[in-house]
Amino acid sequence: MPSRRAVTFIAGSAVIVAGAIPAIAAPFTTGPLVQVSGTSPFLGCTADAVEDQSGTVFLNSEVEPWIDVNPTDTDNVVGIWQADRWSNGGARGLVAGVSQDGGSTWQQVVIPGISLCSGGTYDRSTDPWVSFGPDGRLHQLALSFNDVAPPFEPRDFDHALLASYSDDGGLTWTDPVEVIRDLDANVFNDKQSITADPTDPDLVYAVWDRLVFPGSERASVIAGFVTAAFSGPAWFARSTDGGETWEAPKEIYDPGMRDQTIGNQIVVQPDGTLVNVFNEIRNDNRGGRRGNNVAVMISEDQGVTWSERIFVSRLGTIEITDPDTGDPVRTGDIIPEVAVDRETGALYVVWQDARFSGGRFDSIAFSQSLDGGLTWSQPIKINATPGTVPPGNQQAFTPSVHVADDGTGGVTYYDFRNNTPSPTTLPTDYWMVHCHPTTPTACASAANWGNEVRLTNTPFDMRLAPFARGFFTGDYEGLSNIGTDFAAFFSQSNGTDPASTFFRTAG
Repeated sequence: MPSRRAVTFIAGSAVIVAGAIPAIAAPFTTGPLVQVSGTSPFLGCTADAVEDQSGTVFLNSEVEPWIDVNPTDTDNVVGIWQADRWSNGGARGLVAGVSQDGGSTWQQVVIPGISLCSGGTYDRSTDPWVSFGPDGRLHQLALSFNDVAPPFEPRDFDHALLASYSDDGGLTWTDPVEVIRDLDANVFNDKQSITADPTDPDLVYAVWDRLVFPGSERASVIAGFVTAAFSGPAWFARSTDGGETWEAPKEIYDPGMRDQTIGNQIVVQPDGTLVNVFNEIRNDNRGGRRGNNVAVMISEDQGVTWSERIFVSRLGTIEITDPDTGDPVRTGDIIPEVAVDRETGALYVVWQDARFSGGRFDSIAFSQSLDGGLTWSQPIKINATPGTVPPGNQQAFTPSVHVADDGTGGVTYYDFRNNTPSPTTLPTDYWMVHCHPTTPTACASAANWGNEVRLTNTPFDMRLAPFARGFFTGDYEGLSNIGTDFAAFFSQSNGTDPASTFFRTAG
């Protein structure tokens, strides 16, 4: 479609020119709520010997979904999720939901070769992620690992990031390729994401944090789920042949001893510049930045070299709990999410933050960059959770952000506004707000975010969700677009299932 806004590129960064043609603001309407996941395809699997593994497996639970839309055929929508989540990390496998009619109907496709239940060699898989290339090739990247329980064996510490692709819209997949594999008990590759370069079908990027633990602590893969890392640099790998092979992985940022990165995620600007957004967790107080910090790094040569770390903002989450019992709810509290306007290069980042309530509860924070990530706007609160409900019910969490084809920015999140005083249930809903960028700086003002729509039909009970260090629907949820409509993909408890994935459009 023709550009509605003018863009100038300076030194590899997109700078938005004033005098843009405004988008027409209007309230959103939603499409029907569609359940995507069904009965787990792993219920009949015995290869992973569930009874011999540690932890509790939540059968028929589908959590941590991600989504993308085929740029060559927008009727082809693909989501991915963890199926049969374990309490102590990972799931029995990853499953894709494939739609060929814009999200009206779906079929489940097991990602092959990444876990025992999908024909692979590892007990579990986690952190599902999909990304379409500009030619319609769909890429996925999974973290696969084994259960870790005494008596420890070398196999316990074997884990890998496994990439594969589909050339038929997600219906069939290639055998997975190792991006990185480790058997060392003192390292763990975690929280990976994959991004197909929308400007070049040959280029695909993977980024993750590599947790390193001192050998004296007898560290293990389990430590990656329950402790802070001794060190956690950001690592990167890329494919230059459309995912057929991968270059040797490399470290791109080391935050220092006892500090780590997490939630690394790459977006690509219109000129091909890469922007990696992540949380830098610091245990020292250099520059007054102990704790969580949203940061970015920039590459103008497709990941060959990277800029220094650029500070965006403190990330001031205080975590999420059941307002009535204090029980933990595991959310995307330390994971920033990023989106890019594919026409202008404007960058949007969202995260959980308690600064707007004086530290009483998390809200959804937003910041934008109009110069390719070099500078960022003052964070603002953008969720529309009513201020008239009790503070505990105002908790908002696990935001996702995306930009539609007309430049509209959309953000989704959960909150507890419809919670009741009963300690046995936790009614939860999923919402969306948006901003029309009538000027380049419009979305930096909280007043321009609104027209909230509800994406759940009725509240679901968060206390029925799998318990994995807290009631858990995912460290992230999916959000994409079909033209000017947003495509939300999220998890909620559903009937007798601890969690199921759902799809809904809004626009």
